[in-house]
Amino acid sequence: METRRTWNTGMNNSDRLYNSARTAIPKALRTVWWLIKIILPISLAVSLLQHWGFIAQLANLLTPVFSIIGLPGESALVFISSILLNIYAAIAIIATLPLDMREITILALMCLIAHNMVVETAIQKKTGSSAVIMLMLRLITSFVAAIVLNILLPEQLGTGHAVQQMVVFDTIGVLLGDWLIKSGWLILKISLIVTGLMILQNILKEFKIIDFLSQLFAPLMRVMGLAKESSFLWLVAQILGLAYGSAIMIEAVERKEILPEHADLLNYHIAINHSLLEDTLLFVAIGVMPFWITVPRIVLAVAVVWGVGAIMKLGRSPIPPKPCIPLDAPPASRKDVKR
Repeated sequence: METRRTWNTGMNNSDRLYNSARTAIPKALRTVWWLIKIILPISLAVSLLQHWGFIAQLANLLTPVFSIIGLPGESALVFISSILLNIYAAIAIIATLPLDMREITILALMCLIAHNMVVETAIQKKTGSSAVIMLMLRLITSFVAAIVLNILLPEQLGTGHAVQQMVVFDTIGVLLGDWLIKSGWLILKISLIVTGLMILQNILKEFKIIDFLSQLFAPLMRVMGLAKESSFLWLVAQILGLAYGSAIMIEAVERKEILPEHADLLNYHIAINHSLLEDTLLFVAIGVMPFWITVPRIVLAVAVVWGVGAIMKLGRSPIPPKPCIPLDAPPASRKDVKR
């Protein structure tokens, strides 16, 4: 049986698949190296700060603020840890605190908006968005969401949970050993996911499936105030998270597949609402109702995007999106772009 060939390239489908993978791997390796350079130093610094008690002290300072939104003072430790680390760290600390399900639900919503903020903001900055705006946006919306949820939630929202003992490392050596093991698994995970995404993106473009997805999700993107070209990037951010979505976005902006202003609007959305699948299910697994931690994020993200989009159309954008810096750009060219 004769292998089917495309009329425009002269290559059969096997060749097109191979070429898509071959051209994706060098880009994927650059992206993986760039992500590792951001993530590993930050995670090590935060682990050390947590070991030395600085994060706990910062959480104590924020106790009065958390009492305003109906949370006990110790819940500040959960929120700070999620900002500097991830959802897994937040859930691990929640397990050690005597919180009821109402308090856990409010905390879950805050953490889902603001988790891993240092790393993810650094990644979003590379796509052209303002780091300051992204940071402020996530902090403000996390507290706004908590205030609203504190008003809407019934006083009784299920039982609490069994309190566990927090893991404490005796020495720096033990902490570093644990960090190295976790970092090794993280590097493997990043490498596999980013490489797979880059290959998938090339295949979808080669076979014009991205065009189909853009048309399919165009009505949804329009409702959310986003460009139809954002469809694939939005899906990646919702399924795999903001870091991977933004990493793929850098490539799309560099290749002019999405306008910088459209990428910036997408960043406003996924800063508030991303990883609807994995991160949400982690909290559902400990008893949190999915409605209260998904719908508020979606509504907030859509409202913010429409508001920012209206300001941009009026020509009064406070800080326009910056040019996206290529991952392999030399240091001199990076200095030319003032951020």
